[in-house]
Amino acid sequence: MDGSPRGPSLAVQELEVAYHRAVRGLRGVSVKVPAGGVVALLGANGAGKTTLLRAVTGLLDGHGGVVTAGTAKFGDLDLRTAGATRIVRAGLTQVMEGRRVFAELTVEENLRTGAYTRRDKAGVRASHERVMALFPRLAERRGQVAGYLSGGEQQMLAIGRALMGDPKLLVLDEPSLGLAPMVVEQIRQIIKTINGQGTSVLLVEQNARMALSIADHGYVLETGRIVREGPAAELAADARIQEFYLGGAAGRPPLGRAPHRRKVRR
Repeated sequence: MDGSPRGPSLAVQELEVAYHRAVRGLRGVSVKVPAGGVVALLGANGAGKTTLLRAVTGLLDGHGGVVTAGTAKFGDLDLRTAGATRIVRAGLTQVMEGRRVFAELTVEENLRTGAYTRRDKAGVRASHERVMALFPRLAERRGQVAGYLSGGEQQMLAIGRALMGDPKLLVLDEPSLGLAPMVVEQIRQIIKTINGQGTSVLLVEQNARMALSIADHGYVLETGRIVREGPAAELAADARIQEFYLGGAAGRPPLGRAPHRRKVRR
């Protein structure tokens, strides 16, 4: 891969989501991931991160959710109505929180499941070679049952399986969760490499330090609303972001209720 941006941008505009027509999950959320970019979405548990991911990957219906207002597009594809399979075929693929590999299948078999929407055999072979080059550990363990891999290796397998679909935009949901610091650094470097090969990345993380070190731009989500956005370096240097997301915010009110609230726009 030559590293040039591949595929369309993701554009979410004023999105509103409700569960069971009663509980509001998102309130006027706008997020953009440009082609070739890395965007970080930060927020604590319950902030609405998972709801946003469900909305853009076609998985809201299965959880009783519905888009009540706003738009979500991947290029010209309307993500509100496209359905999960069509969204994957368009090049938007998610690595879900918790890895979720097929524990009873081998590494090789897990990887093959990631190419289920593809019919281009030469392209699948090229993606397989890419994954083996990115993850030498998987190459060494390709015949091993996935359930016996370490947590870090399972995360690598989950990312590798997603890459087998040749995504243009890779959505990563909490890829550092539960991993040792050394493994988190390995995953961080892998994400940078994937992006350097031209794949856009939407990185959803509670580990703000890791996410902002990779991202070009970032958003902070609280109680279903975007309360901060701006260049990643600017967010990382912001005293309020440091206080609430880079350590030491226990017992304090949410960032969105803090005084001197400022939303940085591109």
